[in-house]
Amino acid sequence: MQYEKEISPLLKYLPWLEQKTGKQVSSNYEGEELGSHSMSFPVFDGTLMNFIREVKASALMDRNYPYVYSRNGIRNWQDEKRMINRATIMDFHVLSGILSKYVLGGATKSYLWAQGVENGIFLLVLTKMKGLLEFWDKPMV
Repeated sequence: MQYEKEISPLLKYLPWLEQKTGKQVSSNYEGEELGSHSMSFPVFDGTLMNFIREVKASALMDRNYPYVYSRNGIRNWQDEKRMINRATIMDFHVLSGILSKYVLGGATKSYLWAQGVENGIFLLVLTKMKGLLEFWDKPMV
């Protein structure tokens, strides 16, 4: 399968994503160096940043993810979870679109990276992709 080589390196993050679902993976830096006119900024878990870097470099990224959302009527994270749960092998582009929203969108709206972990979207998408590939091909390690 064409996606197997893209997903295999990401599977090492599944235990971490399972452990961190529902938990906070970022904090705001408000060091002593910041003056009264300075803004605090988010600091993310190193594992999350490695995951984002690997996903961003993969062929799973779809820069047209807004089209996936509008075409499928996805408006919130509940719709995302519903689409992920009922996705078939023919909906792999939808899974990639959802993943892309959180990874690519997080470059400008960094809260999306943390939301992807906390809401369990990253975990659900990877688990679903892995399950679909294993069902139609062979077990993945």
